[in-house]
Amino acid sequence: MKRLAALSLLALSGLASFCAQAQPEFDQVEKGRYLATVGDCTACHTSDPQKPFAGGVEISTPFGKLVGANITPDSETGIGNWTYDDFKRAMSEGIGHGGKRLYGAMPFTAYTKVTDEDNRAIWAYLQTLEPIHNPVETNLLPFPFNIRTSLIGWNWLNFDKGVYKPDMSKSAEWNRGAYLVQGLGHCGTCHTPKNMIGGDKNDNFLEGTEIENWWAPNITAANHQGIGRWSEQDIKDYLRTGVNRYDIASGPMAEQVKNSSQFWKEEDLQAVAVYLKSLGVKDENVPQPIKGDDKQMLAGRHIYFDRCSACHGSTGKGEKNIFPQLANNALINAPEPVSLAHVVLAGSRGVDTDARPTAPAMPSFADIMTDEEIANVLTYIRNSWGNSAPAVKESDVKKMRERLTP
Repeated sequence: MKRLAALSLLALSGLASFCAQAQPEFDQVEKGRYLATVGDCTACHTSDPQKPFAGGVEISTPFGKLVGANITPDSETGIGNWTYDDFKRAMSEGIGHGGKRLYGAMPFTAYTKVTDEDNRAIWAYLQTLEPIHNPVETNLLPFPFNIRTSLIGWNWLNFDKGVYKPDMSKSAEWNRGAYLVQGLGHCGTCHTPKNMIGGDKNDNFLEGTEIENWWAPNITAANHQGIGRWSEQDIKDYLRTGVNRYDIASGPMAEQVKNSSQFWKEEDLQAVAVYLKSLGVKDENVPQPIKGDDKQMLAGRHIYFDRCSACHGSTGKGEKNIFPQLANNALINAPEPVSLAHVVLAGSRGVDTDARPTAPAMPSFADIMTDEEIANVLTYIRNSWGNSAPAVKESDVKKMRERLTP
């Protein structure tokens, strides 16, 4: 009996020791899982939900197409032969296994700010993924852009290596928000204007740009074209649910909310909101609204009340959480009407999230409205109810129609 009791105690002791060792490893993997979600790795590395992280997502750039790589631990087609140092170098320097230079579509220019501790957690999580054999040709760029040695010069012009350095004059919450926005969240990859070779114009950080036939809006605290009117709660609502009193996420942002930000911790959403609201506002060059007796405005008003007002209201106020507000809307005031033309031509469905599983939708008007009619109604919307923005040209709409035609 004593021997049995001793053996039982020994077994329990061994189990306790095993659990004590396993818990830190489990915590590390779960931390990595969360950080991979924050980084929205799915967006570029999961084309088939049945094959998570096996790559295959086509990424359109002004220079041609790239394809997201397989980052499962498959030894032949994934990163199964990589070491942690290989992974860290890809994240912080844009150089993969075997010295292969990565294009800026893999946002290492932002990921370089990620700490070693967080990189190790992400790496630990990736090692737990099911290895999936899925060959991917990542470089579909035409000559000469397909020559990777050209990236040496690109990096010299556009890349500043280095982990995020906290601003000690700011709060811990502000610094957490800055770390997420500038680093893993890589918000600037979409929202920062680009130079002629695709690098970020960091002097205009987060001031908006065109990406894949959508306008990634200004998300600084500017009032006219940015999110200056949004409260911290508005920002959190948008990132958590895809909806706030001003906007409903659609296009690439809908995917980001669905795959990433709806799962962020409350404290991280709050930190991001605090950081974005703190960004300095440059002197905005707010144009005067086009007068109501303008030919385009008169034609656009008629079309709006015939086709749009039933959902968006006679004063552009919309319907809370169902039809977005058009009045005093920063996206409406964007310098380019890219997203507006896209939505009117192709229609759009808002994002469905765990918090808001029912997604509102807008029908396509491509078959029932001419390019001129769409240009007129968008000009009217962009210059009514507190909005003011340049007129939309018929050629702008025609160009978008051609881009969206298969």
